Amino acid sequence: MRILTFDIEDWYHFLEHRSTRNEIQWKDYEPRVRKNTSNILEFLEKHNQKATFFIIGWVAKNNPGLVKDIADAGHDIGMHSYGHQLVWQQTPDEFRQDLLRNIGILEDQLGYKVDKFRAPGFSIKRNSLWALEILAEAGISIDASIFPAARAHGGMPSFPNNFPCLINHKGISIKEFPINYNSLAGIRTVLTGGGYFRFWPYKLIQHYTSVSPYIMSYFHPRDFDAMQPHLSDLGPFRRFRAYYGLNDAQQKLERWLNEFSFTDLGTADASIDWAKASVINL
Repeated sequence: MRILTFDIEDWYHFLEHRSTRNEIQWKDYEPRVRKNTSNILEFLEKHNQKATFFIIGWVAKNNPGLVKDIADAGHDIGMHSYGHQLVWQQTPDEFRQDLLRNIGILEDQLGYKVDKFRAPGFSIKRNSLWALEILAEAGISIDASIFPAARAHGGMPSFPNNFPCLINHKGISIKEFPINYNSLAGIRTVLTGGGYFRFWPYKLIQHYTSVSPYIMSYFHPRDFDAMQPHLSDLGPFRRFRAYYGLNDAQQKLERWLNEFSFTDLGTADASIDWAKASVINL
């Protein structure tokens, strides 16, 4: 099972960065998300591949018609919060209000229920599992927020599963599609998303894709935009992570899509016998 997903945010939606923290600051930057998302839709059509698009509510509100363009192209829609804030930095009520705002915008534009969610920065951690309760309360049945390895903004290295599973937490049950990892030198390592995909050599990605029974990818429109402006106030390491490999990223992805078949999250969900799935109690 190989799942293709995109987190629809703009090039300046950097987490935990002083000049890009909120929507007031975002208005100071050139918008590029619509053009870059259209480019993604074009090459997905070219390769006859379907994906799930996790969309920031603020982006949907400020780009009328974008969500419908994605859905009309036959792709699956999920939520990526309204204001792109880390879950563990919010109170439960702040998270709830942000989620409901995201739901309202997407469902108003689509005219149907949206039941999939991914947290910004994969920021549902051990200390913010209460977010799963709020997701279930709001009618979200599928989550893709768990990153079972070390990560700057989130991550849950102790998460015991590397495949789709059911998470039980304080009386609720939710379907979880975690990011998949591979073990390199005994370290849990992610290869198939964002900056990781841009960094690792294609031969390594190709090998693990061919031998892994489950792949959960994730990309952003900015991952394929070599002409995007660069934020001047990033530190050296973060600058490297943000901009390394941009020139070759689309070519690399298109090669991957040529060699392997992928599906969207909704189709993957329907193919699983959840009665036989692993159950993780958190």
